[in-house]
Amino acid sequence: MNSFSSSSSAILLLSLLISTTITAASTAVNDNDTAALLLFRSQTDIHGTLLHNWTLPTNSTTACTAAWLGIKCINHRVSAVILPSFNLRGPITALSSLPFLRLLDLRNNRLNGTLTPITQCINLKLIYLSGNDFSGEIPPEISSLHRLLRVDISNNNLEGSIPNQISNLTRLLTLHLQNNELSGPIPRFLNSLQNLKELNFSNNELFGSVPESLYNRFGENSFAGNEGLCGIGNLPQCSYIGETESPQTVPSNPTSLPSTSTATIEEPGKKSRKGLSKGGVVAIVMVNVVALLIVMSFVVAYYCGKYSRESYSMSGGSECGKRRSSYSSEKRVYANNNGGDSDGTTATDKSKLVFFDRRKQFELEELLRASAEMLGKGCLGTVYKAVLDDGCTVAVKRLKDANPCARKEFEQYMDVIGKLKHPNMVKLRAYYYAKEEKLLVYDYLPNGSLHSLLHGNRGPGRIPLDWTTRISLVLGAARGLAHIHEEYADSRIPHGNVKSSNVLLDKNGVACISDFGLSLLLNPVHAIARLGGYKAPEQAEIKRLSQKSDVYSFGVLLLEVLTGKAPSKYPSPTRPRVEEEELAVDLPKWVRSVVRDEWTAEVFDQELLRYKNIEEELVSMLHVAMACVVPQAEKRPTMVDVVKLIEEIRVEQSPLGEDYDESRNSLSPSLANTEDGLPGY
Repeated sequence: MNSFSSSSSAILLLSLLISTTITAASTAVNDNDTAALLLFRSQTDIHGTLLHNWTLPTNSTTACTAAWLGIKCINHRVSAVILPSFNLRGPITALSSLPFLRLLDLRNNRLNGTLTPITQCINLKLIYLSGNDFSGEIPPEISSLHRLLRVDISNNNLEGSIPNQISNLTRLLTLHLQNNELSGPIPRFLNSLQNLKELNFSNNELFGSVPESLYNRFGENSFAGNEGLCGIGNLPQCSYIGETESPQTVPSNPTSLPSTSTATIEEPGKKSRKGLSKGGVVAIVMVNVVALLIVMSFVVAYYCGKYSRESYSMSGGSECGKRRSSYSSEKRVYANNNGGDSDGTTATDKSKLVFFDRRKQFELEELLRASAEMLGKGCLGTVYKAVLDDGCTVAVKRLKDANPCARKEFEQYMDVIGKLKHPNMVKLRAYYYAKEEKLLVYDYLPNGSLHSLLHGNRGPGRIPLDWTTRISLVLGAARGLAHIHEEYADSRIPHGNVKSSNVLLDKNGVACISDFGLSLLLNPVHAIARLGGYKAPEQAEIKRLSQKSDVYSFGVLLLEVLTGKAPSKYPSPTRPRVEEEELAVDLPKWVRSVVRDEWTAEVFDQELLRYKNIEEELVSMLHVAMACVVPQAEKRPTMVDVVKLIEEIRVEQSPLGEDYDESRNSLSPSLANTEDGLPGY
C-alpha cells in the first residue's frame, strides 16, 4: 500500500513538473511575441501616441492577455496584426519574430524598408501592405510562405522583376502589385496558379508580351500603365529582334531603344562588295552636311517662333452651364521681355508641368489637347475633368485671377501640398506655373462628393444615404484632416476650407479630403473672405485660419451629416416639423436650441430614423460634433482625438479568416446605386 501511494505521489509530482515546464515554456514564447511587438512599436510609433494601449500593467501581462489594439491571438500566440491607416513610420523587421502570424494588415501607413522580414513568418495567409513606402525587390524567399492566400503590396516603391518563385504559392487567390516600379517581363508561371482569382500589375515598368491566357483571365486593366507591354488587345504589337536568338519582345513603336551597331553578314559562297571610291565618299558626306544644315535651320526657326507666338491656355468658358470645352480654345500671351516674366520665369521653364511622382507623367501639350468637361466653379477657380490621349483621366483646377504669387513662393506652397501622401487625401499630381496661368493637376475621383450624396435628388425616388456609409465617410475625412494637422503640427498649417463638397469619393467609395493648402495662396484676410468652408466664430476677430478652426468646420460637417441639412438653411427650432418655414440660423446654434428644448429626435435626418438600433451611435456622434463646435477654440479636441472618438463609436474590424478581403471593409451598396456627383476639388 505504501509502495502504491509512493508511486502515485511520484506520478503526481512528475505531472506537476511537466505542467510547470509547459507553462513556463508557453510564457516564454508569449513573452517573445510581446517583446517583438514592443520592438515594432518603438520603431514605428516614436511618440508612443498611436498605439496608446500597448502597455504591460503587470509582469505577467502579455500582448494577448492585455487585448492590445489591432492584435488578435490564437492559443495565446499572436496570429493577426491589424493596424491600417495608423500613420506608423519605420521598418517591420521586428515582426519577423512572430512565427504564428496569419494575418498582417498594415495598409495605408508610412512603413519603409524591405519586405524580407515577412518571409520569416511562415504561417502567413493574408498580407495587406498597400499604401506604404516599402522599397527594394520582392524577395524570392516569399515562396516559403506556402499558406499564402492573398497578397496586396500595391502602391509602394518596389522595383526589380517579379520573382519566378511565386509559382510555388499554389494556394494564392489574389495578387496585387500595381502602382510600383517593377520591371521585366510578365512571368509565364502565372498560368500555373489555377486558384488565382485577382491579378493586378498595372502602373509599373513591365515590358514584353502579355500571355494571352492571362489577358483573357484578368482583363486589360490588370496590365494598363506599363508602356513596354505588347501583344494582345489594345496593346501595341510586338516586334521580335534577332532570328538566331530566342524571341525578345519589344513594343512596335518604342520611345527609346538601346543603340546597336550594324554589321554586314556575308552569305556563304559570296564575295563581299568592294568599298566606295573616294569621290563617292566625299559626295555622300557633302549631301549629308547640306541635309543636316537644312534640318537644323527648320528646327531653329520652329523654336524661335514657338515662344514668340501666343501660347494656349485653359478655357472654361463664361457660362456656368457649359459642359464641354477645349483647353486650347483660349489664347494668352505668357512671355514678355524677350521671353521672360518679371519674376524670372523663362519660356523654357513655363512649358513644363512639375510632377510629384515620376509615374504617369505627360507633357503640357497633351493636357492642352485633352478633351475637357467643366465640373464646376469654386471660390479659387474652375475645375475640369480632362481625358488624355491615352485614356488617363485627371482633374485640373485652373486658379482664378491667376493668383498673384511669385514663382518661388508658389513653388514652396506646391511642395507643401504635393509631398503629403495619405489614402484619405486627394493627391496633387502636378502643377504648372506662368505669370498669366496657374494650373493644378489632381487625381480624378469619379464618385462625386459627400455634399452631393447628402443633398442631391432629395425627394421621391432618392436612394437614402445610410448610416454605415455616412459614418465611414466622416471617419475617412477625419483621418485625412488629422494627417494634415499631424504632419504640420509645428508650423500649424490648416486645411482652411473644410466643407462637405471638399470630401470626395474615389472609385472604391473611400472618402478623400480635397483643396488642402490652397488657402496659402491668399492673404489671410482674403482667405477668410473668399474660402467657402464652414467658419469658426473666432475668425471674425482674428482674421486668420487655424487648425482649431478646421476642427470647428469639421464639427459643422458632422452636424450636416447627422441632420441632413445644408448649413445655409435650417428649420425654425420652435416649429421643427414645418419644412417650408426656414430661417438663416447658424447650424450649431440651431442644434443646441433643439436639444435644449428636448426636440433631440428632431435633430436627426429622417432618412436615418428608419434604421434600427443606431440611436446610441447617433447620439454619440452628436456629442462628438458638439465638442468640435464649442465657441472657445482652446476647448475643442484635436483631429487626432476626433478620429479616436469616431472609431470608438464604430470601426469595422477586419475579420480573421481565410476569406478576409478588402471588399469586406467597403462601404454599403447604396454608393453603387448613386449617380456620380460633381467633385468639389
